[in-house]
Amino acid sequence: MEKGLLIVLSGPSGVGKGTVRQELFKDTSLNLAYSISMTTRQPRYNEQDGVDYFFVSQDEFEKKIKNDELLEYAQFVGNYYGTPRSYVEQLLNEGKNVVLEIEVQGALQVMKKCPYALTVFLVPPSFEELEKRIRGRSTEKEEVIQERLAKASKEIATKDEYKYVVVNDEVLLAKEKIAEIIRENLLKKSQ
Repeated sequence: MEKGLLIVLSGPSGVGKGTVRQELFKDTSLNLAYSISMTTRQPRYNEQDGVDYFFVSQDEFEKKIKNDELLEYAQFVGNYYGTPRSYVEQLLNEGKNVVLEIEVQGALQVMKKCPYALTVFLVPPSFEELEKRIRGRSTEKEEVIQERLAKASKEIATKDEYKYVVVNDEVLLAKEKIAEIIRENLLKKSQ
């Protein structure tokens, strides 16, 4: 069985990575598998352990860092986020095309460890639209919103590190652009 393609979908917080990913997964021809990230943050009201994230304690996460069990990790707003290495390897070996939906700091780590990865940076149509999306969540205090906006500005400056940049002005259009990029890369890989 041919090993799957590692796909990194990244971009600033609030750009719509999760929404675009959900649309991508409706296209079964892409043979996608979602790499669930691990985090120490508390679940939001609609999130499930083992579906949206693997929710773990800070001690457990730090043990995984020490034992090099993560493909990447980052600390953001006081919480850790990371990708369990063995989980991704298992999916790739099953021939699945594995999607990592991760923040920029983690994506840059994956690029160093896995230069063959297909990397896609999702950008908002404007910074004002990004702020509107972050505020629209109504889940965070003003100081956290300000931290997210400052971080987003720095993250957008890294977009040229990625193989592809896609604007998320309309979810279905962004999904189609990314699906086409995946198909092109799968075709190149099989030749």
